[in-house]
Amino acid sequence: MKYSIGEFASMVGVTTDTLRLYERHDIIRPLKNNQNNYRFFNDLDARDLLMSRWYRSMQIPLHEVASLMKEASSNEIIDKVAEARDQLEMEIKRSTMLLNKMNEIQAELGQIRESMYQCQIRKLPGRFRIRQTYKNDLLKKEELKCVVQDWMEKLPYTYYSFKMENKDQAIGYDVTDYSWGLTLLEEDSVRLNVVMNDSVEYLPPATCICAVIVRSQEEFISSDSFQFMLDYVEEHGYSLAGDITGKILLNEKLSDHSRTYLEIYIPI
Repeated sequence: MKYSIGEFASMVGVTTDTLRLYERHDIIRPLKNNQNNYRFFNDLDARDLLMSRWYRSMQIPLHEVASLMKEASSNEIIDKVAEARDQLEMEIKRSTMLLNKMNEIQAELGQIRESMYQCQIRKLPGRFRIRQTYKNDLLKKEELKCVVQDWMEKLPYTYYSFKMENKDQAIGYDVTDYSWGLTLLEEDSVRLNVVMNDSVEYLPPATCICAVIVRSQEEFISSDSFQFMLDYVEEHGYSLAGDITGKILLNEKLSDHSRTYLEIYIPI
């Protein structure tokens, strides 16, 4: 029997737009009335439509579905389904990794209030970092561009952090030499197969005093903002064991002010 496009669409459970799309890809070939350009479908068109939709349900791209519908051996179809399955498995792995990272971020953000200006001891994992600024001014270095572009695509596994050079390994010094840059945990770099070059520095695992502070976005970072942490180090008889680092947890923008929540790490 012959069916109009509207009648056929309702019978097979798709929209008329879907039928037109599949027709453009030569997956279905309705008869056309040359006088009024009306399309008419028959019962066998339903089988082609069902098979093509079956392929699409496995996330096989439409242009590949069109190729399968035009000419494909059973082995080619089996291989294409296997390829789609492998692609889906990779996407699931990526999504699972992302979900785990988002759980980490959510837990981190959920502890902001209780960590505000409260010193804690934490084991910090190894990190890789690229230096993108001097203080707040971006560096114009050609060798950084490719790395920055690659690492930007790794968000949210990468994050923005700062590093203060502790040249004297002493407490109470005036910190003026710091930089910002994208940072990546060593374990995440392994999972993501990130390629390193000479622009990347390695920050080894360390035991740190950590705390969350809040600063205006316009303010430069100085030791005054975390002096309470330096006092804690001295009061408990610790000594500094490396450069002070920190990361942006979030930027808060309100009608009357903007401020940044920073987590500071002082290695001991």
